Parts: sequence; structure tokens; C-alpha cells
Amino acid sequence: MTFEPGTPPAEAATDDHVLAAWLATVAGERLLEVRGEGLEGRELKDAGDRAAHELLMRLLAELRPDDAVLSEEGKDDKVRLSSSRVWIVDPLDGTREFSEVPRDDWAVHVALWQDGDLVAGAVAQPALGETFSTGNPPVVPPSTSARPRIAVSRSRPPAFVNALAEELGAELVPMGSAGVKMISVTRDVTDAYVHAGGQYEWDSAAPVAVARAAGLFTSRVDGSPLVYNQEDVYLPDVVVCRPELAERILAFIAEHGT
Repeated sequence: MTFEPGTPPAEAATDDHVLAAWLATVAGERLLEVRGEGLEGRELKDAGDRAAHELLMRLLAELRPDDAVLSEEGKDDKVRLSSSRVWIVDPLDGTREFSEVPRDDWAVHVALWQDGDLVAGAVAQPALGETFSTGNPPVVPPSTSARPRIAVSRSRPPAFVNALAEELGAELVPMGSAGVKMISVTRDVTDAYVHAGGQYEWDSAAPVAVARAAGLFTSRVDGSPLVYNQEDVYLPDVVVCRPELAERILAFIAEHGT
């Protein structure tokens, strides 16, 4: 899906899937601009977080003025708890990777929660020039790997995932942002992402929406549903995987814990 920068497509006025994809895409384009401004390290990270957050907040205020917004980079306005529509955004997921040019494993997350569940979402991977959206869900190809592949954090892989990989005969695939790891399952780069150890709603809302639309299995590590727009936005664990792996992954966690 291609969009003209700065001009929302006409369908975005009424189609939340289109709007989510456009917002993620243009925020990603803004981040690529920031990446090219010669900043490094903490300055680059802070500039990226700020630029993408400010752009998304401005555009949502213009295009969906009656909706609430929960952003990683913004103040948590509790008005969202009484709103029927809440945008949950992570303006820059994978700040570390964003600052390590030319890494591409960072993302922009834009999701919409409405009346109790996620109803639209998009994850842009700007350095790949791709946006994955519920409006045009990825078609997950058959796995091309002889054994399962589990996406894990580059820097903080949960210890239990090593034991899970051994149980499944799987290989571990380190990569950056949480969104990139979840989307990697839709792309046949991996077959599962299993995480426990600390995340928030904005880390998983958009990629979970896209993964669900693509037909993947999603849940908490105990098998319970992922629930969003809660008063406490801490949502520390998640499973996203090919449906055929779900039972084995959840059974292992139920027996051995995290």
C-alpha cells in the first residue's frame, strides 16, 4: 500500500484500517528523515521518539478528534478508560536498533481498540519500506524451515525460551523490536515469538492485531486472551505463533513456567 506523504487517503476518513496503515507509514518516513540528520546515540534516540510521537498525536487530533490516545511517549490520560475508541501507539519500537544505522529491525505501531478489543492495526518497518496492516493482512506462507524458529530479544532473551527451544527442537533468531519479532512470524522469518519479562500495551497491540488478522495464534503465556485499554498498561508477556505450535508452547510453559 503506497501513500502520498502528508496527504491521508480519502478512505482514511471512514476506514480505520487505512488510517492506521497511513499513520504508521508516514511516522516511519519521518523517522527515516530524523535518521538522516546526522545525530547519534542518545540524541538520535530522543529525536526519533519525539518526532514520531508529535506527528502521530497531531494527525490523530486532526483526523480522529473524538478518540482517546495511549502513546508510549505521552502522558497516560485516563479519559481513555471511559472512551469507546482508543488508539494505542508506539511511535518508535526498537529505539536502540533505530540508533544503530543501518539496522532495519525497528518499527512504528498504530492500533485501535474499540469497545473491548483491537479492531485495527498497522506495523511499519520503515527501513524495509513495508507496512503490515489489518486492512490488507499478510498471507502467512507455509514454513520454509525444517525446524521451528523462535524470535528472541537481541539483548534480553528470557531464560526459559532456551529450554522451550530445546523442547521443540527449535532455533533462536535474535532481533530487535517486539513488533518486528511478532511480524517476523507473518513473514516466515520465524515461526513463533514467546516473551515474558516486561512489556506494555503499546509494545504488542498493533503487531497482535496484524498477527490475528493474518490467522496466527496470539495469547498471554498462560493461554488467556491479551486484553487492552486497562487501567494498568503493563502487559508483560505474549505468545504469537503459527497455530500448529500453540498447544506445545503453552503446554511447556504450563509445566515449566517462565
